[in-house]
Amino acid sequence: MGKLGKKARKFAKKNLQSVLKRKRKLKSMFKKKGSKRDEQDEAENLQEEQISKSNGRDLESENIEDAALDAVFSDESDVVEDDSESDGYLSEDSGCAYLDGNGSESNQDDMNVDNIGASELSVQNREILLELAGKRKKLKRLEKKDPEFSKFLESYENGLEKLRDEENFSDEDNTSDDGTQNPSKGSAILSKDKLLTSSALNTLCQLVREQRSISALTSLLNGYRAACHCGTEPSGLLDVDSCCGLQDSKTFSKILIFMLQEADNIFRGMLGISCSSCKKETILELKNTLKWKTMKPLIKSYLRSTLFLLNQVTDSEILAFSLVQLRVSIIFFAAFRPLLHRLIKIAVHLWVTGEGCLASHSFLVIKDVASVFRSDCFNSCLIKTYKAFIGHCKFVDPVSSKHIQFLRNSFIELCSQDVPNSSSKAMVCVEQLAKILQMGLRAKKKEAVKRICSWQYTNCIDIWVSFISANIQDYDLKPLLYTIIQIINGVAVLFPGPRYLPLRLKCIQWLNNLSSSSGVFIPVASFALDILEYKTGKDNGKPGKDFNFSSSVKLPKHWLKSRNFQEKCVSSVIELLAMHFAQWSYHITFPELATIPLIRLRKFNETTTIESFRRVVKRFIDQVEQNIEFVQRKRDEVAFSPKDHQSVESFLQFEKSSANTRFTQYYKSIMEKAASRNLVMNQKISSMLQKKSKRKKQLLPNNTLHGGANNEVLEERKVDLSIDDGRDGKRVKKRKT
Repeated sequence: MGKLGKKARKFAKKNLQSVLKRKRKLKSMFKKKGSKRDEQDEAENLQEEQISKSNGRDLESENIEDAALDAVFSDESDVVEDDSESDGYLSEDSGCAYLDGNGSESNQDDMNVDNIGASELSVQNREILLELAGKRKKLKRLEKKDPEFSKFLESYENGLEKLRDEENFSDEDNTSDDGTQNPSKGSAILSKDKLLTSSALNTLCQLVREQRSISALTSLLNGYRAACHCGTEPSGLLDVDSCCGLQDSKTFSKILIFMLQEADNIFRGMLGISCSSCKKETILELKNTLKWKTMKPLIKSYLRSTLFLLNQVTDSEILAFSLVQLRVSIIFFAAFRPLLHRLIKIAVHLWVTGEGCLASHSFLVIKDVASVFRSDCFNSCLIKTYKAFIGHCKFVDPVSSKHIQFLRNSFIELCSQDVPNSSSKAMVCVEQLAKILQMGLRAKKKEAVKRICSWQYTNCIDIWVSFISANIQDYDLKPLLYTIIQIINGVAVLFPGPRYLPLRLKCIQWLNNLSSSSGVFIPVASFALDILEYKTGKDNGKPGKDFNFSSSVKLPKHWLKSRNFQEKCVSSVIELLAMHFAQWSYHITFPELATIPLIRLRKFNETTTIESFRRVVKRFIDQVEQNIEFVQRKRDEVAFSPKDHQSVESFLQFEKSSANTRFTQYYKSIMEKAASRNLVMNQKISSMLQKKSKRKKQLLPNNTLHGGANNEVLEERKVDLSIDDGRDGKRVKKRKT
């Protein structure tokens, strides 16, 4: 037989049974032979993975540059939007007294039927969608073939839309996407149908106070809602005589004041709740009663309107007054979870962006929500406040530093309400800080290092250092303590240069605070003494401009050659070492602790040529040597051994409680001088900032202010309303959240 052709050979290789059997045998043989190699390869891969992990090479950690400080908390929104389809106005017919907040009776059986038929509806929806898709294709074909027919369809659709708008004008949903009410149409109806005059308002207030009339309270709540939504129409112009159904600005002010002051007492009186009750269980127990079914839509209307007011008004006095009055009614939010989450969001925003009384009242609302709704809302309050703090502390200047200090102290107070829960969140945040630092130490890329040497990173360390210092005596926070100490040491090692002097000083202060609060010895003398070795200019340099260290983490280059920089280095080293030695000045090991720092200080005292530096350092050395002699003399008198830990801990406890030793008095004088020096520095810088602001104002044109701007004064509480005069009325300025 002759040879097979090329196509025949290909067919035989693919399809003949004998060829396929041979291939299967060869595959099985190769698999058996290669199994040992595969096992060796797997073992080698495992060894390489272990070595890479031990060397710190982790692929996941290399992507830490893209992670933000608040990325440790998920962005899952726990806010359930308010699903009410009403426009916020209450029906003044008595027949609606037993309806729920959505204006319809609730029926559990209907809910069960809906759940059972959900699967059937989904199948039907798919079939309907397929039919609609087919009809759309047919319509598109018709439009291409007959363009006149498409024009006819457009005119027909426009006519239908006009008819629908006219018929359903009063029934449309007035709830916006963010859960707030859209008042434009409901307020227009109220202004046309009913006008609330000053005399009618007085009558309604009297009926509610004396007779607890529900119909009068309903009318008041409708007027209150109209007042809260005043000025939010798209046109922005309202008639003074029919401003959201209110007669004039006096009626507008009076209904706001009355409802904010009296609503809580009225609701509590009608429900039979004592004024001192602040537990959410009191509301939850009333949910199935007839009283609650009657009062639920009224309470919901009041809470929604007040939250809308807080979202729109810009005047800080009105916001503070509204928060104070709403804070008393926090227990009513137990029945309205979407409104509760909206309250937290608004309060956190006002806490971060507000100033003075507004920020403090906003924090009190957050604190009360966290204490009343512990298990439900504490985590939400903690996470939202932490994220808001991180977002607000990216930039720090002398003006904003006080507000950031207030935010830090208030956040620590919130965390102290539930320390075990807060410590778990703190550990997650501190681990994120450690990952970012690890990336910076290993890669030393410009972006990673810049992220660490930033106000956002340092403020995060500062807030957790303060939290540990405030609670470590009462709770076991040692794992958190040791982790944060390692992070601070890493930051100090990563930035050793003279330009990073403010950051190094902060690191030493953090370590001193942690050591004094925890009682754990943390060596900081080497970090402080390294500052004396900075040599950036001549000893007799020129005095530079005043510089505020509290509002910077990095110094400008020109300031390093000034005399002020050298003075700051020496004074800071003396203050920090005095603070460190004062913590251990009564400890039995103080002579050994101070030996090496004294050697380095004597060396600096010999090398420096500036007499003022010599005098300060020499006095510090003398005080430390005197304290060493005092402790050495007391130590020679004792009879216990170093192994007796109880006796070692009780050594010089009487002298420590009296605090009359020379070194303690010297430390107090050092701290007083430092405080006075910082006060003078802050005054100089504030005066310089005021001069700069005056110069800017002089350069600005005089016609930048609107001449028509006007403020309505509420006489009863002296609350200013920010109202702009328009051509036809007044408008309350919106506040963006």
